[in-house]
Amino acid sequence: MVSTVPTVVNDSTPIVSTDNDEGKSNHESVSVNVETAMRHLLEQEDTDRNYLITIDDQGPKDFPLGLYGSPEQSKFDVQGVYQLSNLLQELFLAQQQGLTTATIKRSQLEEDPVHRLGRLITTSWWDNLTRRLDADGIDRAAPDNLTGRIAHAEGTKSTASKPEPALRIYVPPGAPQQFAYYSTVAKDRSGLELDVQWLPDGEVTADFIKSINSKPGILALDMENVQLQGQPVARQMKGLPFIVPGDQFNELYNWDACFCALGMLDNHLPVVKGIVKNFVFEIKHYGKILNANRSYYLGRAQPPLLTWLALKTFHRTKHEPDALDILRAAILAARKEYHVWWTSKPRLDEETVGKGSPPECRPTVFTHVFKPYADKYDMTLQEVSDAYNNGSISEPDLDVFFDHDRAVRESGHDTSNRVEGVCADLATVDLNCLLFQIENDIASTISTYFDDNLAIPEGYVIGGEKVGTVETSQIWRERVERRRAAMDKYFWNETKGIYLDYNTVNREQSTAESVTSLWPLWCGAANKSQAERLVDLALPKFECIGGLSSTSESTRGIVTDANPQKQWDYPYGWAPHQVLAWDGLKSYDFKNEADRLIYRWLHMMTETFRNWNGTVVEKYDVTQLERSHSVDAEYGNQGRNFKYAPQEGFGWTNGSYIYGVSSMGDEARKALAEGVSWEEFSKRDVAGST
Repeated sequence: MVSTVPTVVNDSTPIVSTDNDEGKSNHESVSVNVETAMRHLLEQEDTDRNYLITIDDQGPKDFPLGLYGSPEQSKFDVQGVYQLSNLLQELFLAQQQGLTTATIKRSQLEEDPVHRLGRLITTSWWDNLTRRLDADGIDRAAPDNLTGRIAHAEGTKSTASKPEPALRIYVPPGAPQQFAYYSTVAKDRSGLELDVQWLPDGEVTADFIKSINSKPGILALDMENVQLQGQPVARQMKGLPFIVPGDQFNELYNWDACFCALGMLDNHLPVVKGIVKNFVFEIKHYGKILNANRSYYLGRAQPPLLTWLALKTFHRTKHEPDALDILRAAILAARKEYHVWWTSKPRLDEETVGKGSPPECRPTVFTHVFKPYADKYDMTLQEVSDAYNNGSISEPDLDVFFDHDRAVRESGHDTSNRVEGVCADLATVDLNCLLFQIENDIASTISTYFDDNLAIPEGYVIGGEKVGTVETSQIWRERVERRRAAMDKYFWNETKGIYLDYNTVNREQSTAESVTSLWPLWCGAANKSQAERLVDLALPKFECIGGLSSTSESTRGIVTDANPQKQWDYPYGWAPHQVLAWDGLKSYDFKNEADRLIYRWLHMMTETFRNWNGTVVEKYDVTQLERSHSVDAEYGNQGRNFKYAPQEGFGWTNGSYIYGVSSMGDEARKALAEGVSWEEFSKRDVAGST
């Protein structure tokens, strides 16, 4: 296994070389006392006392590292925020390893930020974000950071009269072997306080989901049978790996995992394959790929990207004996989810979506919603939230709001002025692009890899189908063309040169402008003329110095108490929007535009990493570069909750960095490492080599 701290060494460990190991000065090293050097470094340079060294600190920016080594060793000073923060990180990682002394090499501290960030993601952060739901991993994977259900230390006891179990797992009725496995684990490791529960047979209703909101738990994922010497038969299983976003999010999220996987295809293929198989398991047992595998998400999905990910995985693994079987299972599962969840009626029936406010959200998220009712009933925000959710008060307008809110969360864009209060009435550009992609993927896969003859086995039949029914690509190609025509009719606005959501109640296009209007380029739904107008008229509404904002500024509007800043609105940019825009522009031969957007996003990320102690976050303010990680909207920003050294980054943002850098030429990478802006780089003769 790759070490998670490859640059920290002791006297007996070879120093890992970097791209900067050239020239005499870069080979200088000094062995220092970790605790002493770290204490003096923080006292001198961390002037705001937040356990980080950033451009906010007012220290001298010059630390004499040689003073903390033996007299006969090399002497060198560490200068500047970037090198000082790298030193802090290396000392902290050495401390975590239990080292009292560590050899610090100059090249470690001067490692160019593009190389360093890529190295940390691929050799450390992905491993730190990987989970398994088995005996060895459940105590790390099951704790719920959203609802505050954190695992007790094994062996400790609660002082409550009726203590809640530290961990709870729900198992679907079609997985009896897993139920037996987890029951055995719970018995063998009583200190875990693992509560193993069945989900009910048949439909999981909104009332059932609400009934267990006070007893949330992780939902079982796929496992494989293995030979474990010395273990009873009931424990001869191992959980398939999956990736979590990080920070407060400690579960398998649908589209988050897909964009993480995009950055893992070159070096973490077993985890990517595990993600695909876990998604297939979710569709088979829960009817859809869940928002995330928690009990309170049982009634909610997220943007569907399974076929896209499965094909990318297949192209990297087709030499492996099980590659075609994994692809077949993914296509069959995606076909089932397409029919049963995404294109069935009624899509937003209250009996299949949920009731009340989302239990994973703090009431403060809905301050602007609950405030009038708190005043009406003379209650606090928490009291009125509890009263509404337990049925003590009835407010039809709140019912409507939260129907829309659940639709917003299923869209993946929670929240935005574009969709708030109206989402359940919208046919959105992004969802239809995703369905267009699924239809295209299924058609091409059946035709290319299954001889245009895909038999539907037990477990994947739909409605009145018989086991063994054969499906060809033709019906899926017809669906593609029907959807393309419908998107042209309802979404495309020729005058504005943009795709707009369609309100199915008011029978008119929305006026909200979203960067998802570029997704028809990614899925191939736009014709050449539409693509050109999108680039000319729509793209400028979203392009900023740090990449693409989620909406136009006019769609966000003026921020007030009644219209608070929302995280999926201008000025914030997110990794999935960048990646799909890059791919879409390239597929229509807008290479210059794609290269520019890739560089802008990666430059912003790199400068944040350089100036803010290695920070990589969930989302960025793409309108500025100095504090782009500083986000003040709803949930704040994930990825900033660390001291001394980052150890996760943030899932899909990590993925976007690896994916974006992999498409760059050497000159662009070099300029990125030097901190050169796009405006400066574009003037160079080599700009076209990005």
